[in-house]
Amino acid sequence: MNLYWKSLDDFLAMGGYGLYVWGSFGMTALVIGLELWSLRQRRKALFSEIDT
Repeated sequence: MNLYWKSLDDFLAMGGYGLYVWGSFGMTALVIGLELWSLRQRRKALFSEIDT
């Protein structure tokens, strides 16, 4: 297996596109986390509505 990066810093920089690559990963993780939080809140609201 050939590695294209000589160091961790080169890997994180991604040939100058690191900000876009890691930014998109971060944004995706944030959106998925917010979706899971939203689903949990709606589930709690539904169960509390059923109980009353």
